[in-house]
Amino acid sequence: MSRPFELFRDDLGVPHVRAGSEADLAYGQGYVTALDRGWQLEVDRWYGEGRLAARVGPAGLEWDRFAVRVRLADTTRRVWEALAEPERAWLAAYADGVRAGLDAGGRDTPERAELARALGGDSLPDDEPWRPWTPVGTFLVHHVLFSGFPHLLWREHVARTLGPALGGAAVGWWGERDGGTGGPSSGSNAWALPGSRTASGAPLLAGDPHRLLELPGVYQQVRLARPGHDVVGLAFPGIPGVLHFGHAESPDGTVAWGVTNAMAHHVELVAEGCDAAAAGARVVAQGSETVPVRGGGPVVVRWAETPRGPLVTDRHSLRWPVRVTADAGVAAWRALQHARTARDVAAAFADWVDPVDRVLAADSTGEVLRLTAGLVPEVPPSGRVVPATDRAAPGWRKLPPPAVVTDVAVDANHRPSRAEHDLGHAYAPHRADRVRALLADPPPDGETAESQDRVLADTQDGGAAELVARLPSAGPGGATGPADRLRAWVLSGAAMDADDPDAALFARWRHALVRRVAADPALAPLHEPHGLPAVFAPWLDVVARVGDALAAILASGVVDGARLAAEALTDLDDSGATWGDLHRLAPLHALGLVPGATAPEVPAEHARPLSGARDAVRCTAGVPGVTHAVVHGSVARWVWDLGDRRRSRWGVPFGASGDPRSPHFADQHPAWADARTVPIETDWARLRPEPLPTRRPPEDR
Repeated sequence: MSRPFELFRDDLGVPHVRAGSEADLAYGQGYVTALDRGWQLEVDRWYGEGRLAARVGPAGLEWDRFAVRVRLADTTRRVWEALAEPERAWLAAYADGVRAGLDAGGRDTPERAELARALGGDSLPDDEPWRPWTPVGTFLVHHVLFSGFPHLLWREHVARTLGPALGGAAVGWWGERDGGTGGPSSGSNAWALPGSRTASGAPLLAGDPHRLLELPGVYQQVRLARPGHDVVGLAFPGIPGVLHFGHAESPDGTVAWGVTNAMAHHVELVAEGCDAAAAGARVVAQGSETVPVRGGGPVVVRWAETPRGPLVTDRHSLRWPVRVTADAGVAAWRALQHARTARDVAAAFADWVDPVDRVLAADSTGEVLRLTAGLVPEVPPSGRVVPATDRAAPGWRKLPPPAVVTDVAVDANHRPSRAEHDLGHAYAPHRADRVRALLADPPPDGETAESQDRVLADTQDGGAAELVARLPSAGPGGATGPADRLRAWVLSGAAMDADDPDAALFARWRHALVRRVAADPALAPLHEPHGLPAVFAPWLDVVARVGDALAAILASGVVDGARLAAEALTDLDDSGATWGDLHRLAPLHALGLVPGATAPEVPAEHARPLSGARDAVRCTAGVPGVTHAVVHGSVARWVWDLGDRRRSRWGVPFGASGDPRSPHFADQHPAWADARTVPIETDWARLRPEPLPTRRPPEDR
């Protein structure tokens, strides 16, 4: 059914949707998202339904196998069936809008034509219409691997291969709780400044989420307004509302919130037996699905479930809170769209499920709150695969109540100082300290929304000094020159700036060092076959994982760090390359899976060299030892000014539109590359009304 709403655009093409009711607004958001991000919506739906191979061919089969085995589509339906009627109606209205928007032109994308060309000219199979539960599936696609449970498979592999010689010490390299550094890399920065720290006297919130960089971007800038409530923020295309980062205005004032990954051990991986036969003896439900493969024959994928959860490998089951409880937190999503105060935000997040997040919230009364949200099992955060047991499943932790913030608060995936919030085994060691240091040196007149750009843009590599300290005073083959350059670069601040050849020298040396350490005989057992499904390959790549834990491995003394550090200098040529020459954007795109297909790229006029690094606040990360290309980093930047929403700011990589033909496909990219945010336009009179496309008759679709 069609619903009334109005659509406006600002100069960046960002959609501002206005409607008279919650349902009409959800419909309008779904409609405009289908127009702007039609290809992205459809691809995420294929992932969620485990039907990627039916569209992209054999390259999608490994994901489909995983989706079937983890029971992704079934979990989506379970969540939907358990919802209360208000949440069902909200999701249904959004899905109705998506269907209408796809029919009105959102499905007509150049990517579909390119996919057909690359696969022999055959048109794509007919798509099923969007269902009311499809937004839940889209959310689960984004987060089913976000918990980092594949990291536990890697730690198990380390224990099996290196444990006989090194004991548990080697596993600890990949966990900050055990003295290491190489945990999951997903994370974010966020900070809160109370009014006593700002020029306006009102709180400021700011930050940036770090994820895999995808084209189109994973977040969508949007404004959603209905009588009595008006929110701007960053939405997930395919999911209604504004979930992670929002700034709302109502007759009661303004409220804002932002989240970071709490790095919690909230998904348990259970060893059901030493082999498939042993695991099979514990199965309580099983079946199979036939997965269609474009250009090939269908493949039968078997699934099985134990009392702990679905078998995601032949011998590991997954206790995933969403499946255990049939709850993805939809009630929290919807409640956030009604929040008027920081206390309302905290109350909404009380129903949050997955992933576990740290939340900062503030409102125009000056109150600033900090809390942890999500379902966490009542088990020690060991970071280990646990053995199957017939004991009753653990319950869920009671998380602490929101805490009032009276001074600067920083969340950057570091280990919390309060034990009741310390829920993980691996944390990020550098960014939080750097953010605090930058905020400790404020502008003379106090902090403003615009002054947060200096923090978001900071390029100091927090891990560089520890690595460079491994270099001897003189290296073999006259390598003293490069070593001296690196030491001087660290003393000058270790800034990973795009125009700096010394930053490039550090990156090239670290790259060579990672490869030498990974090839060292002491670590040879790590290269033994792991026998696990290919979907987990990124977490089981030995060179990449050695790069994650490089500092801890060198500190352990298991390898001769000084010798390897010096030898790595001899691997370098006399290249005068700058960091920007090496550190080029390489976003993921679904067409990248398809042999012979050409994925869209950022147009040359918008492309920029990139500063930053994984351990910098300005996160633009490659994979040391594997590639300098930027595959992970800041997928949005946001600054919320509780004194006046017109002073709030934001920015995203690429642009508001996912259509390569649109002028707004990549027009924000230069500002993102320079780590600049831009003001948010909230004056309706300055926005451009956009006529809605006429729904085309079926014969023209």
